Amino acid sequence: MTIPPTIASTPWGQAPEGPVTRFTLTNASGNTVAILSYGAIVQSVKIDGKEMTLGFDSLEGYLGVNPGYGATIGRYANRIGGAAFTLNGTRYEVDANEGKNQLHGGTEGFNSRVWDAEPFSRDTEAGVTLRLVSQDGDMGYPGELRVRVTYTWSDDNALRIDYAATTDQDTVVNLTNHTYFKLGEAETVLDYILQVDADRFIPVNDEQIPTGEILPVTETPFDFRSPKRVGEDIDADHPQVQAAGGFDHSLAISHYDGSLREVALVMDPHSGNQLRCWTTEPAVQVFTTNFPTGKYKMRGDAPTPRYGGICLETQHFPDSPNHDAFPTTVLKVGETFNSTTIFRFE
Repeated sequence: MTIPPTIASTPWGQAPEGPVTRFTLTNASGNTVAILSYGAIVQSVKIDGKEMTLGFDSLEGYLGVNPGYGATIGRYANRIGGAAFTLNGTRYEVDANEGKNQLHGGTEGFNSRVWDAEPFSRDTEAGVTLRLVSQDGDMGYPGELRVRVTYTWSDDNALRIDYAATTDQDTVVNLTNHTYFKLGEAETVLDYILQVDADRFIPVNDEQIPTGEILPVTETPFDFRSPKRVGEDIDADHPQVQAAGGFDHSLAISHYDGSLREVALVMDPHSGNQLRCWTTEPAVQVFTTNFPTGKYKMRGDAPTPRYGGICLETQHFPDSPNHDAFPTTVLKVGETFNSTTIFRFE
C-alpha cells in the first residue's frame, strides 16, 4: 500500500517581521524536507533518518549571523560590483554589505524576510508555495517585484524548486538556493566525488567580482567534467583557488540553452549517498564552505568545519548587470522570470 505524502505545519518562533512556520514534507518512503516561511529556507532534508544539510534546529540560529544555510537568495544572488549598475540609462546604487560591493541582495535580502506560505499535496508529491513582495527601491533595486518560490518533494526523493517573478518596472533578478549539502558522516566534503557539466568558469578579482572573462576549464582546477575528488585541487597552486581558499566560483554550463537538464552529480564514497542536480540556469556556483572552522555555528551549537559542506547554487553569473557579455538578468515589465532546479537524493 502506497502511503500518500503528508505535510505538517508547526509554529517555529517569532522573527522581527512576525511569526514563522515550519512545513515538514514527508514522502512515501518517510523521507522528509522541512521548509521555513522565514527566508524560504530549506531547514532540513532527512533520508533514512540521516540529515543531508547543514543548518540549525531552532529559529534563533537563522536570525543570528550565519552563512545563509538553506536560504532563498535575492533580489540578486552572488555579487554586484561597486554595489551599483546602470539599467535603461539610469544608475542604481544598491545596498553595499560586503565592503563596497553587494552580496546576496544586501543587508536585508530575501533570506531575512518572512514569506507568505501555502502548503499543497498531490498523489505522489507534497509541497509549499512561498510568496514575497519586494517593494520598489528595496535595497536600492527598481520596481515592485512579486516573487514566488515553490518547493515540491516527491516520492523519488527529488526536491524541485520553481522560481517565478514579475515586476512593474524594468529591474534585474538573480535567484538561487543556498543549501549546504552534507551527504554522510565524514567531517568534510574533501572525499566527495563531484562532476559538473561545465566547460568554462568565471574568474574573479581579489574582491570576488568577475573580471569579465569567461575562461575554459581545461587544464585548471575547475575542470569537473569528469568525476573528480573535491579535495584533489582544493588547495592547488592556482591564483583563483588560492584567493578563495577553495572553490567559490561560477561554472558555466556547457552548451547552455535554458532547458531543464542534469548538470551536476555529487557522490559521498563513504556513505554511498549521492545527489543529482538539474537546472534551467546558465551556471552553478560551487562553494566548498571555505571559511575557517568555528567562524560559524551549526546544529547542536557545533562549530561549522572548514569544507564541512558543499553548495550547488544554480544561478546566473555574478555581477551580470555590469557585464554585457554575460547572459542578461534584466526582467522587463510584462515578462515573467522563471527558473527551475531539482536536487534528487539517491
